[in-house]
Amino acid sequence: MKDKTIDYILRATWQSVARMYNDEASNYEGSMAIGFALLSIDKEEGTPSTYISNRMGMEPTSLTRTLKTLEEKGLIIRKKNPEDGRGVLIYLTELGKEKRELSKSTVLKFNEVVKQNITEEKLQHFMEVADVINTLINEKKIF
Repeated sequence: MKDKTIDYILRATWQSVARMYNDEASNYEGSMAIGFALLSIDKEEGTPSTYISNRMGMEPTSLTRTLKTLEEKGLIIRKKNPEDGRGVLIYLTELGKEKRELSKSTVLKFNEVVKQNITEEKLQHFMEVADVINTLINEKKIF
């Protein structure tokens, strides 16, 4: 590990996490993107699509494809935003709410197992390091 760069470790770890979530989601005819999208939609109030893309860090075209998939699977419906006629609110269907709960329990299980295997102190350090990296990037202090 000494010869690996920080970005390599981050990328390899995230790829492992993504593969794990996609493997689990495939048991339910889903994907990690679908699960995270469902978790980004308010269970009762609906959510503007722009909020979903911001929360997930997705480009609008990728979000459009994901929302189309969610709609085709009967997990969401789109309704005009009553407060802004130009916008659309995304609502979960009953099936979407069920799949959202499944996604939520999957994420919570991952967190539970990680917390059982890593001390609270080490997790806190990990969070602090991730915050610093994000700050450096967001404040354009690297390039």
